[in-house]
Amino acid sequence: MPAHHTRMNIIAAVASCSVALVLVLLKLWAFGQTGALSIAASLADSGMDLVVSLAAFAAIFYAARPPDKDHTFGHNKAEDLAALGQSLFILAAAGVIAWGSVHRLISPEPHALAAEGLGMAVMLVSIVLTLGLVLFQRRVARLTGNRVVAADALHYIGDLLPNIGAVVSLWVSSRYGIGSIDSIVALAAALFMANGALRIGKGAWNALMDKEAAPEVVAEIEMLAGSWPGIESYHDLRTRSSGSRVFVNLHVEIDGRLTLTEAHDIGAGLRHAILRKYPQADVIIHKDPIRHPAKEAADHDVA
Repeated sequence: MPAHHTRMNIIAAVASCSVALVLVLLKLWAFGQTGALSIAASLADSGMDLVVSLAAFAAIFYAARPPDKDHTFGHNKAEDLAALGQSLFILAAAGVIAWGSVHRLISPEPHALAAEGLGMAVMLVSIVLTLGLVLFQRRVARLTGNRVVAADALHYIGDLLPNIGAVVSLWVSSRYGIGSIDSIVALAAALFMANGALRIGKGAWNALMDKEAAPEVVAEIEMLAGSWPGIESYHDLRTRSSGSRVFVNLHVEIDGRLTLTEAHDIGAGLRHAILRKYPQADVIIHKDPIRHPAKEAADHDVA
């Protein structure tokens, strides 16, 4: 993985931990001032965010370690394991939120909200901090392809929606005395979180099982190999993903009359072209010489 990608992933993880810590301290103060259970629930959620973010940071830091004697292909699988764990955590959290929402909706006694003004102020600050973090994390995830950062961004999006819903709910409760909208918003957020968790989890599972790289990546590599000057054909293209890296193994057929240096330069040119397109890739190209009896006979006659 390029060094600047590693730095961006680590910075995103540090930012996640920092924001989670600030939100925990802020909501802890708000809960102490108001005693509102809605703030307490949000505080518990931010506390879990901090734990998950710390685990994500550890996974990213470990995955950034270079290959060693025992892990010759690197440590990128740590990213997939962490992303899978995060997706399971998010899915469980979505289930708890959905269950609580449904329970409140069907409960014969209405759920009253309290300290709406202070609650709205705390939630608005949380929204601003969380939104900034999510935008940064999604940018990093797009650039580096890191599943841990993507899963963490999804986790905070899951927090962002309930926070927005909490502001709306608190306002509606203070203005009209309607508390059920809180449960409806929370249920919608839970469904959104569950859908995203399944998507992230599927990607991490496929990577752990060495599934082939994305179809568009394979198609681009095939196009480059099929049109590269000096390469007459190719075969046995194999790919797999591990964390944010893509491993490529390819056999190309080159005129056997070329010198070793000429054949090497052709293969190296293709390899660099693939790396320019996918900087996070690890590319191995095997060069197979092919014979052209007619051309060899013509060269012999000329000699």
